[in-house]
Amino acid sequence: MQLLLGPDPRTEQIAALHAALIAHFGRVIRPADKRRDPVWTLVQGVIGARTKTQYSNASTDNMLALHGSWEAVTALSEDVLTDLLKTATYPALMAQRLKACLQAIIAERGRVTLDHLHNLPTDEAMAWLETLPGVARKVSAGVMNASTFNRSALVIDTNHRRVIQRMGLVPPKADTLRAYMVLMPLLPDKWSPADVDEHHLLVKRVGQQFCRPKQLHCKDCPSRHLCKTGS
Repeated sequence: MQLLLGPDPRTEQIAALHAALIAHFGRVIRPADKRRDPVWTLVQGVIGARTKTQYSNASTDNMLALHGSWEAVTALSEDVLTDLLKTATYPALMAQRLKACLQAIIAERGRVTLDHLHNLPTDEAMAWLETLPGVARKVSAGVMNASTFNRSALVIDTNHRRVIQRMGLVPPKADTLRAYMVLMPLLPDKWSPADVDEHHLLVKRVGQQFCRPKQLHCKDCPSRHLCKTGS
């Protein structure tokens, strides 16, 4: 006789976490006019490693405003790009990655465009993005979820991953890709892409404010009652 398995209890845990964080922080909904072009989102992701979002956003806007097109940005020397990315944590490395990424798109598509991804399923689009230099699962998910693509793909950054590891939702040593593969099937079926985006932004706030790398503020954390580490 085949046993009928019920829903994974972690799905209920994720839903309860989401509700608790909304109750604490309020809704964090990305307005439609804040969803940027997929190429802009890709560039921001490639240059944003360990850099505050406000700086990588400003650098992305500045490069396009100064040079008019991503093809023109691609033609810049790494030294010039490094100067444009001086607020990044590793400006020279980010310049190298960005130039290689944009060059790879031009070699494949003839210009800097991601229009062909509109016709691909989300997993295939992410797989294509991850063939580009400097693009791993966090960035590919960001392009799918946070841009005008507006697809269901959970962005997992360092803060987010630390929280879900300590909560016991994913293995303690899971990297971003493994955490993504574990969590995506556990998300509530009724969630829209906007819900997935909001969930990332809310969990990220927990990592930034309470669940720090070396200092845990469990007493004040709104997810403490759902967490293995803080209970």
